[in-house]
Amino acid sequence: MHTLKLSGRSEQLIETLSREILILDGAMGTMIQQENLSEADFHNGTSIPDDTGHALIGCNDLLCITRPDVIERIHMRYIDAGARIIETNSFNSNAISLADYGLSHLAADIARAAATVARKAADSAPV
Repeated sequence: MHTLKLSGRSEQLIETLSREILILDGAMGTMIQQENLSEADFHNGTSIPDDTGHALIGCNDLLCITRPDVIERIHMRYIDAGARIIETNSFNSNAISLADYGLSHLAADIARAAATVARKAADSAPV
């Protein structure tokens, strides 16, 4: 018989679940759509030219690089609403999905930025 060894964080999660119901954040894409962002928001602070032939609007994962303030604000809204678990904004942070925007080469950078933004929000959350 194989015994599963849990990390300290996993043990902490299981212990917390034994005491309370944990709420997971919700639909990041819906929250991003409510921000009414423009094409310029998706290029903000990047070297991605506007004339690549690919509109970037709708590449929500890219916002972790171009508008991390927006993504962090959304994470904080979920935390303020009671979420104890937040996910990264990285649903499409893979080379295949990002190819639609000509951004396959940024997959790792976007995923890393998504984790950084989520961690920042989590660390600033009240305990």
